[in-house]
Amino acid sequence: MGETARSIGAEAERRAAAHLVQRGLVMVARNYRCRGGEIDLVMRDGPVLVFVEVRARAASRFGGAAESITARKQARIILAARHYLARHGLDVPCRFDALLLDGDRMDWIKSAFDA
Repeated sequence: MGETARSIGAEAERRAAAHLVQRGLVMVARNYRCRGGEIDLVMRDGPVLVFVEVRARAASRFGGAAESITARKQARIILAARHYLARHGLDVPCRFDALLLDGDRMDWIKSAFDA
């Protein structure tokens, strides 16, 4: 990934985190990585641990942000979430959300997929 794509991704994650915090979620971790997977944002929504995938698209000519969360990408997020839970010894309710940025539009999809 080039520096421009990396900076666009970092800015998208910053905007997403601010949006979710304004809506009452609490930041727990950013960019959690393990072998085989990554989670953009880990947040708390009350008692629920929320794993958030942030997807940004400046234009939809190659598909929108939602279309970019493929089954393979979901599997990598789930793998990282299981690793996160095991590493921190957590047994809490969880969900997988997506925060989609298509140009200036921002959509928060709660429970975007299941594990």
